[in-house]
Amino acid sequence: MFKTRITELLGIKYPILAGPMAYLSGPELVAAVSNAGGMGIIASLTYTDIDQLREAIRKTKDLTDKPFAVNVTLLPMARTVNYEDYFQAVLDEGVSIVETSGRSPEPYIRLLKNAGATVMHRATRIRDILTAERVGADAVTILGTEAAGHPGQEEVTSMVRIPIAVDTVKVPVIAGGGIADARGFVAALAMGAEGVLMGTRFMASKECNMHPNVKEWMLGVGEADTILIQKSIKNASRVVRTEHTEKILEMENRGASLEELLPMISGQLGRNTYATGDVSGASITVGQVVGLIHDVPTVKEIIDGIISEAGGIMKRLGKMDVNA
Repeated sequence: MFKTRITELLGIKYPILAGPMAYLSGPELVAAVSNAGGMGIIASLTYTDIDQLREAIRKTKDLTDKPFAVNVTLLPMARTVNYEDYFQAVLDEGVSIVETSGRSPEPYIRLLKNAGATVMHRATRIRDILTAERVGADAVTILGTEAAGHPGQEEVTSMVRIPIAVDTVKVPVIAGGGIADARGFVAALAMGAEGVLMGTRFMASKECNMHPNVKEWMLGVGEADTILIQKSIKNASRVVRTEHTEKILEMENRGASLEELLPMISGQLGRNTYATGDVSGASITVGQVVGLIHDVPTVKEIIDGIISEAGGIMKRLGKMDVNA
């Protein structure tokens, strides 16, 4: 069921991927998604030390014998990062699927392809997925503005971006942003995507390494309770509206510099929140789809539920009299 070019390319049962989330997409969550028939993606830049990344990959392999990927985000970092070292470590550890994001993967494509890796690239602009296809990516992921994390500056919805992406590139398209259940899954496939990427839904799962208080807090966040911050520094991020994030937006609106913003947007603040459960002083990234999330099941329950309900939706659609 739901066999697509993505399931064939990645060797997975269902075309459902878990988006790489900093400090959360570690071995336990990644393995749980892969074991449930989807594919988990390790967020490599969570690990400030290459040896830590190697250890995370090895632990993931201990927890699953199914395919999983590693993401390397090619964005400017507060710390110095040698991206080639990250890619080489991933390849050395025998990971054959790599996701890139942030900027064009072109400088690293030869390294990855010579090692026989399958390369996926995630972006928010059509011109960027076109570039990724041109330089050799095997698949692309397009994000709508509904998405958590970094959904781009342009604020174009998934309902528009997905079909445009499908019409523009020949490689398979994975859809991200606004998808958390079977309805979103089927809608993405109907628009021509061959897989979906979900992040926020998997945050509220038992296997996600996040404090239970934050998971419970998420269940009270609605679809209108997020805002975009960091647009002034051209790195838009969708986060929950809190006093902390409202302060960031206020600073941006009055022209605060990057140096002024950095202490407020530090990833370490989020990491502390995920560990302690105190959400008062960090930017918690979630997508607008948080408004659809009302429970904290296991990853397997999430994926099995989507596939089962998607089958029911397709049967219902098949009964519609299109000739009426």
